[in-house]
This record gives sequence, structure tokens and C-alpha cells, in this order.
Amino acid sequence: MVDLSDLERDALTELVNMGVGRAATHLSRMVADQVLLSVPSIEIVSRNDAAGLLAAREKMSLVAVEQRFEGSFSGRALLIFPETNSLELARAVLGSELSLEEIVDLEQDALAEIGNIILNGCLVVMANTLKDNLDISLPSVLRGDSDRIFQSNGPNPDELVMFLYIDFLIRSRSIRGYIALLMGLSSLESLKGLIHGFIDRIASGTPDGTDRV
Repeated sequence: MVDLSDLERDALTELVNMGVGRAATHLSRMVADQVLLSVPSIEIVSRNDAAGLLAAREKMSLVAVEQRFEGSFSGRALLIFPETNSLELARAVLGSELSLEEIVDLEQDALAEIGNIILNGCLVVMANTLKDNLDISLPSVLRGDSDRIFQSNGPNPDELVMFLYIDFLIRSRSIRGYIALLMGLSSLESLKGLIHGFIDRIASGTPDGTDRV
């Protein structure tokens, strides 16, 4: 397990909030309405614990948008919603003038686009702020229970999960969801090192990495 100090956790939470803030701005333009996103907490747990945590909170089927990322830290990013909330989210984005049947037909594409905006917002802001570059895949949509969402389908069966609860307000609809970043131990250690560098730059008064004059 990778332990984060309070300072490292605060810095990481701030980075993710910066990322979802950028995503909220893009979504606001898409729907021509205010979108509020925030990440109040971050936990690092095993995949099994993440699945158990999600199962305890969500009794209904889940929908997740997945994107893979590679760089100094690599893994999978998931945006997860209860299935009932995902339909509400699609309706909020597509507009209330569409029929339920039309929304259901377009739901998967709408969710993939929303996931792309939110996950890219988080990953790109994190990478840019930490002075790293990430290659990010196109989004895919998964459906099932928490075990299905968190099952291992890559080279890191013992990967850990950075589990984030998000508050999501769009068109006056309050929608809960989760962001999960699944990474192997070496990637998490690399991310921790980059966060340390970011904290050091803040402490020295040079968060952009330039030398002080």
C-alpha cells in the first residue's frame, strides 16, 4: 500500500479539483448551463476493497466510462455512476426535449463524451501541473456490478485504486458519482514522487517550475 502524508493528500485533492473544475467549464459550455463538480475526498485502497466500498454504497447496477493512460504513471481511469443516475446525466446533457427512447438510444455516446471530458480534465491537469505527459486512450463504456467494474483486465492484477467521490450538479440535478484511478504500485510511487516535486515547487514559490529571480 502507498501511504500519502496529509500534505500529499491535500495536494493531490487540489490537483484533482483543478481537473474537475476544468471539466465543469467544458460541460457548462456543452449544456449552456452551470455545472458544478467537486471532489471532497480521496482514498487509496485495493481493488477488492474498492469494489466492496462501491457495493456498500450502490445497490443498483453501475455504468462506468474507462480510459487508459500511459506516462510516468500509467493505469486506467474510471468514471462511475449508478445506472439510474447515468440516464439522468444523459438526459441533462442531451436535453429534455428528447423522448426517453431517444435518450436511451444516445445514452452510451453521451456518457462516453462526458467521461472523456471529465477524465481527460483530471488527467491532463494533473500531468501538466506535475510536469509530465500522458497518452490517453479513447473512452469505452462498461456496465455491471462493482466486481465487474473493478475486475483486472491488464498486466497489474494487484493494482491499487485511487478512489474519489464526486459531487455533480447539472441543470439543477444532483448526481453522485465516483472517479477511480487504477495503478500498479510502481506507478503510484512515481505519482507520489511527482506530487513531492510539485509541493517543493510550491514551497519554493516556483509552482511553474521556473527559477525565482
